[in-house]
Amino acid sequence: MTSSLRLSRIAIYATLLAACAVYLIPLLVMLLTSFKTPDDIRAGNLLSWPEVVTGIGWIKAWDTVGGYFWNSVKITVPAVLISTLLGALNGYVLSMWRFRGSQLFFGLLLFGCFLPFQTVLLPASFTLGKLGLASTTSGLVLVHIVYGLAFTTLFFRNYYCSVPEALVRAARLDGAGFFTIFGRILLPMSVPIIMVCLIWQFTQIWNDFLFGVVFASGDAQPITVALNNLVNTSTGVKEYNVDMAAAMIAGLPTLLVYVLAGKYFLRGLTAGAVKG
Repeated sequence: MTSSLRLSRIAIYATLLAACAVYLIPLLVMLLTSFKTPDDIRAGNLLSWPEVVTGIGWIKAWDTVGGYFWNSVKITVPAVLISTLLGALNGYVLSMWRFRGSQLFFGLLLFGCFLPFQTVLLPASFTLGKLGLASTTSGLVLVHIVYGLAFTTLFFRNYYCSVPEALVRAARLDGAGFFTIFGRILLPMSVPIIMVCLIWQFTQIWNDFLFGVVFASGDAQPITVALNNLVNTSTGVKEYNVDMAAAMIAGLPTLLVYVLAGKYFLRGLTAGAVKG
């Protein structure tokens, strides 16, 4: 290995380490602060190790936001699963069972990918009120399913367009129907794009704040809203260890999802890039 090549690799690794530090130092500060006492926080610097390691901040944080954490679970899990299943069906129809106006329908559906959250607040509030789902977790589930359909349909439609049409035609000639082709042929081939949709939807729904603060109230709110209320509400001495612990609790699920399944997300995004 030449000296110039060795120096270039050292420069690359140094740049990568610096980038990792930029992203990881705030996380390290949060983690260290969550295990400190209030007196330790006021006396030390941000990166100092706790003088006394204590989990009282985590206990208080969980007592405050634990119920809202489970609200987020109740909202996220069904919304992710249902929107992924419906997106798979939509993508299947739009790619394999094309009908007159299907391209126009798909184009109009894509507008949902570009609509900002704020544009759907009033119509969604009106609809939830008519359905009797206002200020409930069920209402939030419905909102996230509808809003996420444009993305999941786009993902599955593009993925299924890379599947050879001869495979589907052969199944039709053998007498396979709509759901047989979908369930026995396409779904087993769809694991990469299913992982993409699950990770995408989980991240979007779990981290959502706007829909949670608008469409839910009281004990039905998700953890992001509860975290905001905790951080912006102060009585007496500010307990930063509790705030940091609560932020870690709110962020851990999405962090774990990307750590455990991040490689599948990248594979799924590129799986349908080449047709045939």
